[in-house]
Amino acid sequence: MSRASETQTPKIDSSLAVFRLALKPSKIHRWGVFAAQDIPARRKVIEYTGERISRREIKKRCARPLNYIFTLDSYWALDGSVGGSGAQYINHCCEPNIEARIVKGHILYFSKRLIRKNEELTVDYHFSKDDETVPCSCGSVKCRGTINLKDR
Repeated sequence: MSRASETQTPKIDSSLAVFRLALKPSKIHRWGVFAAQDIPARRKVIEYTGERISRREIKKRCARPLNYIFTLDSYWALDGSVGGSGAQYINHCCEPNIEARIVKGHILYFSKRLIRKNEELTVDYHFSKDDETVPCSCGSVKCRGTINLKDR
């Protein structure tokens, strides 16, 4: 993440959000994205944007203490800390209310169920069980204790 993005107040790009959203401090981690209105089930909510980076650059940027990298495919990813829509602040939860879909090279977040006004938007990050284990603090009854997926 660039130093400028660390010191700037985070923002939502309303041109990439379908519903009114707000950034506020989160109980899960740092900042979170919250619904500023009710969001119906199965609706596009926001697009995840950022700088398109290669595998080589992904490795460099993932070494930073905070990063907002979303993998598109086996070669490309988006770094939300550079040109991000605000969707990069959506936190992980083991029982999420939105899901990510990659559609024609775009990362779109869709609501899984009705999301009430003032509810934090959450997504399952689906970190590989083979990656370094990252503890989870989502607070869900179904919390698996880690952001990483477990063996089935």
